[in-house]
Amino acid sequence: MTAIDALPNDAAALKAMVIAIEARALAAEADLVSAQADAAAAKSELTTARVVVESLKLEIARLKREAHGEKSERLSRLIDQMEFELGELEADAREDEIAAERAAAKANRAPREGRRHPVKKPFPPHLPRERVVVPPPTTCACCGGADLRKLGEDVTETLEAIPRQFKVVQTVREKFSCRDCEKISQPPAPFHAIARGHVGASLLAMILYDKYALHQPLNRQSSEFARAGIDLCVSTLADHVGSAAAALEPLYRLIEAHVFAAARVHGDDTSVPLLARTKTITARLWTYVRDDQPFGGADPPAAVFYFSQSRQGEHPERHLQNWRGVLQADAYGGYQALYAQDRKPGPIIEAACWAHGRRKFFVLADLASKMRDARVTIAPIALEAVKRIDELFDIERSINGLPQNVRRDVRKAQSKPLVDKLHAWMKEERARLSAKAPVAKAFNYMLKRWDAFTRFTGDGRICMTNNAAERALRCVALGRKSWLFAGSPRGGERAAMIYSLIATCKLNHIDPQAWLADVLDRIADQPAPKLHELLPWNWRATAPEQAAA
Repeated sequence: MTAIDALPNDAAALKAMVIAIEARALAAEADLVSAQADAAAAKSELTTARVVVESLKLEIARLKREAHGEKSERLSRLIDQMEFELGELEADAREDEIAAERAAAKANRAPREGRRHPVKKPFPPHLPRERVVVPPPTTCACCGGADLRKLGEDVTETLEAIPRQFKVVQTVREKFSCRDCEKISQPPAPFHAIARGHVGASLLAMILYDKYALHQPLNRQSSEFARAGIDLCVSTLADHVGSAAAALEPLYRLIEAHVFAAARVHGDDTSVPLLARTKTITARLWTYVRDDQPFGGADPPAAVFYFSQSRQGEHPERHLQNWRGVLQADAYGGYQALYAQDRKPGPIIEAACWAHGRRKFFVLADLASKMRDARVTIAPIALEAVKRIDELFDIERSINGLPQNVRRDVRKAQSKPLVDKLHAWMKEERARLSAKAPVAKAFNYMLKRWDAFTRFTGDGRICMTNNAAERALRCVALGRKSWLFAGSPRGGERAAMIYSLIATCKLNHIDPQAWLADVLDRIADQPAPKLHELLPWNWRATAPEQAAA
């Protein structure tokens, strides 16, 4: 018997059967839509939960970083990766929320309450406002009456972006002929930051800022200009960079003199790949930072960079040949000649970095905590060293920014007893360890330089760490991922000069691009005796008036 033979012969019964089948199909479809809505809502909740978990992980990592100081580069990269992943999860969660809302609307159900979004902060008041008024109703939506009176208004602000706009400035110099002597009079041509004034100061500043602060090589910038219909090839941009660097060199020299007028500076270096004839060699960028803010100094902070093709000790000797004072740096062997007592014009006093010493213990404690071998004995000793050093950092946080005499007195009363106890404990623990033990090397690093490590207890100007120099070098570490290598030694020297200007602006809380634009526009007319007025810390006083103009 087939399915057709099973159908009733009565038309009414057949119609009833069809209606019943349609009803079951509609119910099944409704159940399917409801199930899809439930699945979309469940997926949204799952993604939201993942966002919360990853956000908590990131917050825990940050709290640990604040609680225990600087960590290894491996952990820094891990936090960066977590932030990137969290951003992607936030985008996924928003997509899933929208899908859940659409599925709920299709199923004729109220959407589930989604995750709470942060309250939107008001936009900065200095941004220009464009008022767009929606046409008001002409009749009442309820009764259709035309007698309407305005009660008020609701304003919704949306942040918009205007793409880069370029313009051509035509400088017109009119000529006049004298009716008496027939001589022609004409105003002189204005000064320009570069010869012939092919590009303006603002565009020059943008090129420099993109290249050295945003790490955009000139070939990428040329492509951006081409997309805007402007033909600026790489060679032309390079010519502009060289011209701007030549114009800014006097300010670089003033910043250099200001840095080495200090009695204490931070010093550090980092690697820079340099393109050679047949291969890429490892060159160096050196920085020296003057920052008197930790001990309440009135002099403005500044940073100067140098470039070299190697890391030999002759380079810091040349950089510091006419300077004497306290040098805060790591244990690089090339500095040893600077600490010699018979050095001219005098010995440089070494101040070691506690962050470097602590890091060696922290790495061992961190690695040991991840090992499954219960016989590992590194962790307890290394962890104890970290805790003892952290007590000193807690004291430093409480006196940061105070006058140097106050800092010195607090250190003598609170820090020095802890340092003496730490020294005795380290010597005792070191005597029990094998010379090949990893933690013994961490002890040796500090014990061999103990005078340099403890020098801060008797001098309120000295900082416990060399983080000021390491922060200044961060821009170079970020840039290496974009521009890969320096094209030539001259290019490295030019980069060192522009890095000095940008880093000094940042230390003085000045917008580097705005400063470069204004300085390049004015430096040609600025008399040499007044050149110091263009330095970032002096420029800050007149910046609001210049921005308004």
